Amino acid sequence: MNPPLAIVNTGLVTSVGLSAPATCAALRAGLTNPSETRFFDSAGELIMAHQVPLEAPWRGRKRLVAMASMALAECLDGIPRHEWARAPLFLCVAEPDRPGRLDDIHDDLFTELQEELDAEFSAQSLIIPHGRVSIGSALVRAQQLVTAGAPFAVIAACDSLISGPTLSHYDREQRLLTPANSNGFMPGEGAAALLVTCDMHGPHPLCTGIGFALEPNSIQSEEPLRADGLTQAVRLALAEADIEFGHLDFRIADLSGESYYFKEATLAMSRILRTRKEQFDIWHPAECIGETGAVVGLAMFAQARAACLKAYAPGPNILCHASNDAGERLAAIVRYPPR
Repeated sequence: MNPPLAIVNTGLVTSVGLSAPATCAALRAGLTNPSETRFFDSAGELIMAHQVPLEAPWRGRKRLVAMASMALAECLDGIPRHEWARAPLFLCVAEPDRPGRLDDIHDDLFTELQEELDAEFSAQSLIIPHGRVSIGSALVRAQQLVTAGAPFAVIAACDSLISGPTLSHYDREQRLLTPANSNGFMPGEGAAALLVTCDMHGPHPLCTGIGFALEPNSIQSEEPLRADGLTQAVRLALAEADIEFGHLDFRIADLSGESYYFKEATLAMSRILRTRKEQFDIWHPAECIGETGAVVGLAMFAQARAACLKAYAPGPNILCHASNDAGERLAAIVRYPPR
């Protein structure tokens, strides 16, 4: 990215914390907080999920708005609300064809979010409906606008897989983690926000490279998985960041429990790594917050920022990568420059 984007502030609302510091502390400690939902799986067992403890039992779009407004208010704390109108908001949401997705997200979610916050954002704001890889498109668009003169850009996400139609679909596909199925994910929900600028003067992690690709053998395919898409995305991100894979210190991924995506991550790394590394940790926030769809991409960047600023990251060069069920693949390089 030219110039890189600085990650200045974050906001997080998850099942393990209603703020970024609380959530990131829980992620660092490996804490988790699943609870029973009101939905049953095909075996008659209550489905477990990572549910956000809100002050009222809101559902549907109202719940998404409540979570997103909390994350945005935290992320933009200290910036006068009248200045928010100068900044674009890129709102990451679920893919249009994801089972159980609310039909009216594009029409009403953005408007209701502004009303909840009693604020307006730039007319250049967009909704980005690519699920777990939405963060990549949002970062690229944000970089374009702040380079063109926007003082800062805001990236937010809100999503929930805890609904009857969504859970029923994934239960039928045997993709939920249940007592009878270990090869699955535990659904979750939440919201996240990132404040980004091109200001290189503060102690901020920098997103220096992004790569996109398509995986021809997605999770629905019956063809052998070769991880071509993720491999290409990582190589593109490395090239843009001008860094070799061997210089990366650890990675953060959207892995949520399904063996397909763990296998893909392993294959991609084995195809790229050419020098021996004694240790190359992989962090996956979904282990603590569940499968949160579009939120996990921003959660990865928030976790990277917290680890860098609090000096518990294994090193300053981080690979973040994500995949969605449609075959879209994203990789990004985050670097914490020495001060």
